[in-house]
Amino acid sequence: MKILLTGSSGMVGRNICEHVNSIEHEFLTPSSQELNLLDAESVTAYIKLCNPDMVIHAAGIVGGIQANISNPVKFFVNNMQMGLNIVMAARSNGVYRFLNLGTSCMYPKDAENPLTEEIISKGALEPTNEGYALAKVSITKLCEYINREDNRYLYKTVIPCNLYGKYDKFDPDQSHMIPAVIRKINEAKKKGIDFVDIWGDGFARREFMYAEDFADFVYHALNHFKLMPQNLNVGIGRDYTINEYYKEIAKVISYKGNFVHDVSKPIGMHQKLIDDSKLKKFGWKHKYSLEIGLQKTYKYFLSENNK
Repeated sequence: MKILLTGSSGMVGRNICEHVNSIEHEFLTPSSQELNLLDAESVTAYIKLCNPDMVIHAAGIVGGIQANISNPVKFFVNNMQMGLNIVMAARSNGVYRFLNLGTSCMYPKDAENPLTEEIISKGALEPTNEGYALAKVSITKLCEYINREDNRYLYKTVIPCNLYGKYDKFDPDQSHMIPAVIRKINEAKKKGIDFVDIWGDGFARREFMYAEDFADFVYHALNHFKLMPQNLNVGIGRDYTINEYYKEIAKVISYKGNFVHDVSKPIGMHQKLIDDSKLKKFGWKHKYSLEIGLQKTYKYFLSENNK
């Protein structure tokens, strides 16, 4: 297929493009200068000109807790506009396949874990990233509505757990937890600092998948797209505490210092484990363990910082 991939310069997009199965398709990977997703007319004109068979929407404004708290308008408005523009342009130009990337942030903050696809929009969202989550929920529902009106349009949403890996952002102001912790512990080791702080008590639980695994799932989905559920969780089927992630990362980096908890900092949802029942039925499973994923991510981090 000829596939338009938005967000091709991001972590998810670059892992999709580098996957061994990418040679089976022709990918359109415009930069933000070539395709401004915030400009509806430009998006429509681009899709009309290029006439893709499918769109994978992986672009978005993303960041950790602090970035979401500081910029709720940007996280809500920009993600909403980009989603609306690309979905509606694809529909108006007769693109019948659309894979939308959602987020586990879409699930209600007080929902029982593991989180099933059916409870999207069934409760209040976690306040620390509500703007981002609302935008993602809205585009997920839009895809549902388009399919409901005309089932020729296979507009579906995949809901990955938290992702990390090669091409991640390690900037302390923009990064998610794992890359932020890798940078923090690595700097503590280099500077001989004998303690590292952990936000909260460290007992909050999170599920993380290595990004190369998620790229592998995308190709499985492309090959079985008609069978894929309307909304589908993609995860590893288990979670770990924040304390456990810190310890595993410290082990990979060979850091021997201690950890100090800062309970004044926000921690987000207490647990966010997605239900993988439908994923198992869909016939896909992740390959990388947490240890191997962290080792590969740290190796990438070092290679980027030694350039």
